[in-house]
Amino acid sequence: MSDLIKDLSELRLSYEKGELYENQVSPNPHEQFLQWFNYALEAKVHEPYAMSVATCNVQGRPHVRTLLLRGATEAGYDFYTNYDSQKGQDLAENPYVELMFYWHDLERQIRIGGQVNKIPELEAIDYYHKRPRDSQIAAHISTPQSGVIESRDVLVQRFNQLHGQVGDKAELPKPEFWGGYRLQPDYYEFWQGRPNRLHDRLSYAKVDGTWKLQRLMP
Repeated sequence: MSDLIKDLSELRLSYEKGELYENQVSPNPHEQFLQWFNYALEAKVHEPYAMSVATCNVQGRPHVRTLLLRGATEAGYDFYTNYDSQKGQDLAENPYVELMFYWHDLERQIRIGGQVNKIPELEAIDYYHKRPRDSQIAAHISTPQSGVIESRDVLVQRFNQLHGQVGDKAELPKPEFWGGYRLQPDYYEFWQGRPNRLHDRLSYAKVDGTWKLQRLMP
């Protein structure tokens, strides 16, 4: 077994791939998000739609995990999950969420905060049936999500059992406990790494229905 690293103080990089100035960004933060997101796609960043999703329960305990962005429009930012999961329980108690995208290759980060609402059922059904068949089956058997299971073998057995039952059945109905959330933002922050830790941070906060752009200390 290799020795554990005890001192991380010398592990550091200099961020030198970009800059971010107020006259370079859109006055609309969603448009700015799309500009950066599309650039990440063109740059072939690995899974640029992967994001950290932070929730907090009624006791104030935070939980964070990585999910995939499945919609980004003026209406909001969409992700799907099991309503009975830890995140679903948190959101039932506290609907405020923060998303974070970190694109190491571009030395960029975006934070988006706001309140979520459940995506309408017909939209969730439509998205569910666009998923690969095996992913549909996994949604059925992975419940309660975040719950304790005896072993991976038990999980695989459940999957294989349902897979055998449904076979080539034309349509597997969406589980009632599975669906989506749409984040309606009231805050954005765009971060560009810079040398000497003098990073660029521009935030947008919604004030009286208007987006206010400000520069933040690194």
